[in-house]
Amino acid sequence: MTRTHKLVALGFLVVALFGFSLGCGKVWVPLSAWFSSDPRWWIILELRLPRAVLGLALGATLGLSGAVLQGYLRNPLADPAIVGVSSVAALGAVAAILFGVGSGPAIFAAAMVGAGSAVALLAALTWRSPSAITFILAGTVLASLAGALTAFLISIAPNPYAVAEVIDWIMGALTDRGWDDVNLALPPMLLGAVLLMVTGRSLDALSLGEAAARSLGIRMGRVRLLVVLGTGLVVGAGVATTGVIGFVGLVVPHLLRPIFGHRPGALLLPSAFGGAALVLAADSLVRLAPGAGEVRLGVAMALIGAPFFLGLLVKERGRAWI
Repeated sequence: MTRTHKLVALGFLVVALFGFSLGCGKVWVPLSAWFSSDPRWWIILELRLPRAVLGLALGATLGLSGAVLQGYLRNPLADPAIVGVSSVAALGAVAAILFGVGSGPAIFAAAMVGAGSAVALLAALTWRSPSAITFILAGTVLASLAGALTAFLISIAPNPYAVAEVIDWIMGALTDRGWDDVNLALPPMLLGAVLLMVTGRSLDALSLGEAAARSLGIRMGRVRLLVVLGTGLVVGAGVATTGVIGFVGLVVPHLLRPIFGHRPGALLLPSAFGGAALVLAADSLVRLAPGAGEVRLGVAMALIGAPFFLGLLVKERGRAWI
């Protein structure tokens, strides 16, 4: 099977999961009710369609950013959360919720300001450094600091209802997301995805080492800027809209490398398709979980991703010992 055939098959899987996401839930909507006068059609149009569109965009951009970061850092354990953008974006949203700034667009704006601040700090800290190690260390520092500040804000919050809202939001979900959320999130996600896709050729050169990449004419400062800005836009918009949903960017590239190969540039588009498929499938399954409520998508992804990450860590340590 050629690469094109594999991409087409993966695309059909995404389309099938998108359709399944529209129909499944506590109330099933059969195909006979679609595009008809059946009142259940409005469940799809107003509730499930924006949720599915947002899940598709979120999964695609997280999968893409994970493949880019693993190629850029040449580290199979890299994940979008490693750059600290998601943590700082979450800090901005938590501050907006706890201080009663507002809801919806105000929280989104606060989270995007946090993501933009993280991008600016990363650029300032790593601009003159030729090594990706500085990039990793700067991201780790930002993530740790943002996590500590988030915990501090929660601990001093005077309103227990706001704390409950923050904890519910941090767990991450696509529940109750509408067209307003889609309209807010899609533009920065699309722009960030374009910036990340541009890095494909540079990532292929980087697989030979930074010195070899520079000898081939790759400008490391430009690549780092594209990676930071692209990741900041897609992760910031995702966190601002859905809360913290992790491990997509870690899991998807590893699942697809045996199918599409190990060349970083060739893995970008498949990872976008794979991320979309994973998030759509996971979001459909959490809706089908028994009980009156839904399991939070962020919790479900953590239950999937944490054992996967542990297995990868053991595998990489085993290679190091050899």
